[in-house]
Amino acid sequence: MCDTGEESNGVAVADEEAKGDQSDAYLRRTKIENDNAHLEPSRWWFLASVFPMVAGTIAPIASAFSICALVSPWRQHLIPGLQPDQASYIPDPPWLTAVNAVQLVIAVIANFFLLFNMARRIRFSIAQPIAIVGWYISAICLICLTSTGAGPLDEGLGFPADEMIWSQSFYYAIWSAILYFIVAVLMSITFWGACAGHYPKDFILSLSQRTLMLQTILVMIYLHVGATVFAAIEDWGYLEAVYWADVTLFTIGFGDFAPQTNLGQALVIPYAIVGIISLGLVIEAVRSLTLDGGKRRVLARIEEKKRRRLVRKIARRGGEEILEPIQEEPDFAREPTDKSISSEFERRKAEFTLMRKIQAKAATRRKWMALGISALVWLVFWMVGAVIFMQAEKPYQNWTYFNAFYFCFIAYTTIGYGDLAPVSNAGRAFFVFWSLMALPTITVLISHAGSTVIKIVRDSTIRLGNVTILPGEDAYLSSLKHLISRMTLGKVFKTHYENPDPMVLNAPKNNIKRIAEFMEQLEEDDLSDIERERDNREDDGEDYGEDYGEDAREDTEEDARGRGRPQRADSTVSTFTTRVRRSLSRIRNHERRLPTGPDLYFLMISEIQAVAKHRKENKEHSYSFDEWAWYLKLIGEDEHDPSTHGKAKIKGKKPAADAGREEIVKWSWVGHRSPLMGSQSESDWILEKLVDRLQESLSAESQRLKAENKKQRRKRRDTFCDYTM
Repeated sequence: MCDTGEESNGVAVADEEAKGDQSDAYLRRTKIENDNAHLEPSRWWFLASVFPMVAGTIAPIASAFSICALVSPWRQHLIPGLQPDQASYIPDPPWLTAVNAVQLVIAVIANFFLLFNMARRIRFSIAQPIAIVGWYISAICLICLTSTGAGPLDEGLGFPADEMIWSQSFYYAIWSAILYFIVAVLMSITFWGACAGHYPKDFILSLSQRTLMLQTILVMIYLHVGATVFAAIEDWGYLEAVYWADVTLFTIGFGDFAPQTNLGQALVIPYAIVGIISLGLVIEAVRSLTLDGGKRRVLARIEEKKRRRLVRKIARRGGEEILEPIQEEPDFAREPTDKSISSEFERRKAEFTLMRKIQAKAATRRKWMALGISALVWLVFWMVGAVIFMQAEKPYQNWTYFNAFYFCFIAYTTIGYGDLAPVSNAGRAFFVFWSLMALPTITVLISHAGSTVIKIVRDSTIRLGNVTILPGEDAYLSSLKHLISRMTLGKVFKTHYENPDPMVLNAPKNNIKRIAEFMEQLEEDDLSDIERERDNREDDGEDYGEDYGEDAREDTEEDARGRGRPQRADSTVSTFTTRVRRSLSRIRNHERRLPTGPDLYFLMISEIQAVAKHRKENKEHSYSFDEWAWYLKLIGEDEHDPSTHGKAKIKGKKPAADAGREEIVKWSWVGHRSPLMGSQSESDWILEKLVDRLQESLSAESQRLKAENKKQRRKRRDTFCDYTM
């Protein structure tokens, strides 16, 4: 019986040891690549995130215009010689009011279904068909109603037809129909993409993006409530009050409408303060979402295109040796003047440098592309808006295109001199529509210009100052060469294009050992004799976490008491813990052997804390190659070992669901599996992999302890069996 138990326990131990080996093998097959954002077309991301965000912002504005289309009759009688403000209203037919009210109710229901879907209260497959059909119905109803202007609404007037004009409500109905149709088309495309399986049946939106629609609804409600209150106080028409509220909240202030009563002047102060802040928050949300919402995905796609172009260019020029892993390093010593790449580590570092150049060029292109798009949108609103304002105001103020062009600029920049202002019903209704659509674009344009044009002007001013009246840290001649090189796009003084002093770029590399020695010398001054002795023993090649025996512990305690310092909290705690905390401020040494056991866990936890701090920085943290080599070593990858390194391919494919489990997946820094490719930031990637490695290490340690406990129980049972026999 004892022999049987021994055999069964031996099998169990073997199984546990096999599991530990499998865990180590799994670490070697860690998924290196980032997400697949760089391999997926950007259009699917736009359909799943940008389109719903735009629809969520425009739909409440369309409903607000529908309310304006319902509150007043659509026709007015204007006696020649009077202004549109003095025209009398002509009652609408009951059927027009009824259809108009029904479409408004349907549109509001559609908006709430979209809002609840964004809040994840109603499923995508239920909410979207209802919302899309509702918007199409509202758009069709308004189109049909406005089309009756050429027929039934022109009949039975009782005065000459040329004295009838369309009120602001009629024009609000036109803009509302256009917006409803745009929203319905956008969400129809999004719904089709989800049904076709290009992305999940849900919006790829963050929390702030999901709340943007609610913010827009609240601002529209605030605008209408203010218009209702001030229309009653100042005896204005409701639509004139809506126009005034819009001009006030955008801080334009034409001066054509202003509160005259004491109550109105008193209420405008809190109304304007709250409204300007609320509208500013919505514009800021639109600006930030425009700048940051798809920044990483668009950038990843641009990087992938530039990466393919670079790999193809290297292959055509016959420089593929830098992409081929070096399996065997030469045995002979290199000459000091030999700058060729002779080791796998150096080759990987060259690959990493190429990837950084790709990222820099892609980031520059993305910034200028975003600036170009925002400038184009801004110009379209400016030029097209001027045409519509000219046509609307020409019958009443005889505006030329230059007058309308000038007016749009004054309104765009919120200067608002008041020398020009719309007086026609079409002009005022269009101004409310135009301001809500166009004015946020100038905020986005200025933000994009801040990282491109304004940065160039600022840098050029600094460079010019360095060679004139503001001498900087660099030499005068170096600064002058750098300025000339930048002005000639690198044609002259190529070596000074990136930096005034080319040697400065290599200075950190040449002096890195001296910096490390200097930092260690500073830390050595704060170490106790015992700590210094232990550090020296570890630096001599002894294992981390080595126990120094009871005598060493007693000497440490006696030394601590003799120096008047408190004792260590627990003598069983490895001295490596303290060393790890100090070593994080030093330069990581990826060539040293990693610790094992608890020391490794303490090290990984400390590194996880350090990377977590990097994630909180305002600007995304970028790691050097040596730092990447260190973190890769922690997760089981060695930049010196070519076994997991592969040659970069021009086109990459999405990995299969179980990719990396059957064999080791080889990758390259300039390949599609590079951790620098994708929408995930470097800090997020490193943090995720460190946590996974720590979890796997702890799991393997748990299995090892279980196997050891079983082995101990087996030994005790064997001893008992021998004793009984």
